[in-house]
Amino acid sequence: MNLIRYDAVNENEYISYIQEWEAEGKTIIPGASDRRGRSLFEMINKWNFDETDETIINGFVPSTLYFLTDDDSRIYGAIHHRHILNDNLTLHGGHIGYGVRPSERKKGYGSLMLKLLLERLAHSENKTYLLTCDETNIASQKTIEKNGGIMEMKIEFEGKMTRKYWINI
Repeated sequence: MNLIRYDAVNENEYISYIQEWEAEGKTIIPGASDRRGRSLFEMINKWNFDETDETIINGFVPSTLYFLTDDDSRIYGAIHHRHILNDNLTLHGGHIGYGVRPSERKKGYGSLMLKLLLERLAHSENKTYLLTCDETNIASQKTIEKNGGIMEMKIEFEGKMTRKYWINI
C-alpha cells in the first residue's frame, strides 16, 4: 500500500472512488477529496492552491491531500493534512482528517493511512498533531488511539460531543 499525493492519483481510480462515495449518498470524508462536480484536472489545481498560504484569505489553512492506493492504483481512502490550525480547526477537525471508501471499511485502512502520514510527518518541524472525532465514531476513536492518540477532552460542538486527541511523534 502507498500513500500518494493528490497529483499522482490515477484519474479513473479517482472517479471510481468518488462515485462509490456518491452512490452511498453520504458526505465524502475528508471533504477535501470531494470533487463537487469538477474534473480531476480542476481538483488538482484546487489542491495545488490549497497548499499555499493564500488559503488563509478565504478562512482556510494550507493543507495537503493524500490517497491510499495499492500497486494497481486502486484508491482505498484519503487523508487530509492541515499544516496549521485556525480557531475552527482547534475546536473540530484538527490537523488530520481521513476517510475510507465504503466498500473497504473495517479492514484497517484508516489506521494504515494515519500511520503512513505520521511517518511522513516525522520529518517535519511540528511533532504534535490534533485529531478530533465524534463521540459516536468508535472506529475513528480506535484508529486514533492505535496510532498513539491521547484524548485531551470531550467538548460539545454543533450539538454533538467531540473527542479531542493529540498525537506526539
